[in-house]
Amino acid sequence: MESIREQLLILISTPIYMVIIGVEILLSNYQHRRLYTWKDTAANIYLMLLNGALDLLLRAVYFVTLDYFYRHNIFSFSHVVVYWVMLLILEDFMYYWLHRFDHEIRLFWAVHVTHHSSETMNFTVGFRSSVFQPLYRFIYFIPLALMGFKPLDIIFIYSATQIWGIFVHTELIKKMGWLEYILVTPSHHRVHHASNAKYLDKNMGMFLIIWDKMFGTFQAELPEEKYQPIRYGLTKPLEKETPVTIVFHEWIQIWKDVTRTDITWKEKWNYMGQLVIYEYADGFKTGSQQNGLGIQRHVKKHQLMCAVVTVEVFPVV
Repeated sequence: MESIREQLLILISTPIYMVIIGVEILLSNYQHRRLYTWKDTAANIYLMLLNGALDLLLRAVYFVTLDYFYRHNIFSFSHVVVYWVMLLILEDFMYYWLHRFDHEIRLFWAVHVTHHSSETMNFTVGFRSSVFQPLYRFIYFIPLALMGFKPLDIIFIYSATQIWGIFVHTELIKKMGWLEYILVTPSHHRVHHASNAKYLDKNMGMFLIIWDKMFGTFQAELPEEKYQPIRYGLTKPLEKETPVTIVFHEWIQIWKDVTRTDITWKEKWNYMGQLVIYEYADGFKTGSQQNGLGIQRHVKKHQLMCAVVTVEVFPVV
C-alpha cells in the first residue's frame, strides 16, 4: 500500500510539474523576463539526477535504519487522522532543523550550497538538489520512527511536502493572502534564496512557516522601495562553473582552509564545524542578531569565504 501511494504521488506530480514549468516559461517570455537560461536549467537537471541516483542507492540503508527504531517505538497512535496530521507537522519540524543546520554548519553548507548557487528563481530550481544530503538526511527522521511513525509513511510525507517545496520556487506568484501566515509561500522562499544581507539564512521551513516565526529565522519579503531588489545566488558567485566545481567548490575551499600552515588545529576545526560566514565581493557580512540573543559577529577581512572564525561578541546597542 505504501509503495502504491508513493508511485501515485509520482504519477500525479510529474505531469503537474511539466505543466507549471511550461506555463512559467511561456509567461516569462510573454513578459520579457529572463527567468530561465539553458545553462542554469541543465545544471538543475544534472544536480537532480545526481541526488536521485544517490538517494536510490541509499534508500535500503535508511529504510532499514528507520525500521529498526520503529520496532523500538515508544508511542503508538490509535486514530488515523491524528497519526497523519502529527506526522506532517513533526516531519516538517524535523526538516526545519535539517535545513537550518545545512545553512549554519559549514560541512553541511558544503552539501547544500549547490541548491543556492543558481542566480535565477524558477520552478526548475526546486529540483536543484543538495547532492549528498541523502547520506545523512534520514538521521533527522529517526525520532519520528521512535515516536511510532512507519518508515514508509515518513518517506511518503517527506516526498509529499517536497512537492510543495518545489512549487514555491517562482517569481510569478507574489503574495498568497492569509496563507502567508501559515505556509511557506513563494514570497517567503524568494527571501530564502536571496543573497542580500538582510535575507541571509531566513525562512528555512519546507511547508509550514510557523517554525521560522517560533525560532527567529523569519523574514518577510520587503518592497524594493523599502529595501533593495532581491539578488539570487551566492554572496560570492563561482568564478568557474563546471560539473565538478558546482558540486565540490565549497569542499575544495574547506580543504584549502584546513591545510593552511598559519592557523592552529583548533582554528582548522572551527573552519569545518561552526557557523557559516558569508563573503561578498566587497567584504564580509558583518553579522546580524541571532535568534534574538542581541549579539553581533564581526569578521576580519583577511579571513576566507564561508569560513568558521573566532568572533568578537558584544551587546547590540
